Amino acid sequence: MSKKLNAESAPVLPPPASFEEAMAELAQLVTQMEAGQLPLEASVAAYARGSELVKYCAGQLDKVETQVKVLEGGMLKPFADTEELA
Repeated sequence: MSKKLNAESAPVLPPPASFEEAMAELAQLVTQMEAGQLPLEASVAAYARGSELVKYCAGQLDKVETQVKVLEGGMLKPFADTEELA
């Protein structure tokens, strides 16, 4: 009898506390997956968690971009190059 992987059997992990925490967890998952030492089911779970973390980080970046637009009067402006400031 074969096992079927489904989202219901995977443990639901809480969302990260911050963007930085999400990035750190994502980096750890990538390192584990690149090492090739995870069993198949653990790799699938790591990939699923990584997808969640990427979506979380993208959402956080979108929020920050919106805040910057508000602060800049509705227009995003490029950051000044550090060489231009010298």
